[in-house]
Parts: sequence; C-alpha cells; structure tokens
Amino acid sequence: MIKNIIFDFDGVILDSIPVKTEAFRKLFEKFPKEQVDKIIDYHILNGGKSRYLKIKYFFENILGESISDQNVLNYADKYSELTKLELSKSKYLIDDSLTFIKNNYQKYQMHIASGADEKDLLYICEKLNLVQYFLSIKGSPEIKSNIVNNILNECKYLKDETILVGDSINDYEAATVNEIEFFAYNNEKLKDLKCQYLQSFSKLQDE
Repeated sequence: MIKNIIFDFDGVILDSIPVKTEAFRKLFEKFPKEQVDKIIDYHILNGGKSRYLKIKYFFENILGESISDQNVLNYADKYSELTKLELSKSKYLIDDSLTFIKNNYQKYQMHIASGADEKDLLYICEKLNLVQYFLSIKGSPEIKSNIVNNILNECKYLKDETILVGDSINDYEAATVNEIEFFAYNNEKLKDLKCQYLQSFSKLQDE
C-alpha cells in the first residue's frame, strides 16, 4: 500500500523542459553549435541531473577542458537568471499532477526530490503556492539518490510503502538504488523499463 510519494519536479509537476533547454542554448551561445547540440542532447537524456553536473560535463566531456568549481557556480548562477523568473509562472504547471497533489496531499506523505537547484526550486514553489502540499522540497547540489535516501531515513518510511514518480532515467536509478518502486510519468521512452507507467495520475489514485 502506497503511503509516501516522492515527486521529481521538472517534467512531473512543472513543464519546464523547453524553458531549461533554451536556457542551456543561451548559456553556451558563444560556443560552436555542434558542441551546444551535444549538451542539449545530454540535458534532455539526463533530466534528473543537476545543472552543476551538466555544466561540468559540457566542459570536461564535450569541450575536453577543465573548469574550476567557481566557474561552474558562475555558469549555474547565469542559468538561474535565465530560468527562475520564467518558471515561476503558473502556465507551466502540469494540471494532471497538480490536481492529484491538491486532492491527495492529506492522504499521502508527499516530498519533492529534484535535480534543480534547491534555492531556485524553493523560490519557484513559493511563487506557485506549492510549499503547503509537501513535507520537504529538496534539490541540488545534493544528488537525487542521496536526497531520496535522506527522506527514507529521516522520516523512517518503509520502502514498500514509498514510491518515486519521475520522468527520467536518473529518477529510475535513484529509486532503484534506494530499493523503492518507480512510477514513470510524462516520458514514453521509459515504458521500456521494468516499472509502472502513469499515463495519468488518476491511475495512481486507483492503486
């Protein structure tokens, strides 16, 4: 029986992927297009990874250059400027998941575990009046598998009563590492995985 739900944020609660994709293009606009295309592909494939890891990947794996921690932070701050205010608009909320959350937050223990920067995540959730529905809202630079592990330990949740809902392979991996069930959502490529697929949150309500 499901008692505890850990939600990914981007692509599950907020339709933020197009905005964030365009932000990466803008962030690296001074670099050759073919290299920027590679980081865009990596970004889309790894939706659950933090901006910090994606920025490092761009420099170290695509450009073949080293980058200091300070410069990673500088790029991350610019990325925040490109996305935070725009994503605070309610038009990006996903109606299906929002309706489920509003109708069921007193039935389930709900948390957010995101690859998004935690400060930006809290800012956006406050602006969109989402904070009231969740017992915790956590993001990067902590990696998602650690966030999930911390929630399980701190709240003393039973693993067979806890699920993670996400839209990326990184979410699946975070659930698998922590030995909880994964429910895929909003990404049909995940149907190939050994997991439940939510076409709509109404299916979860029937579980």
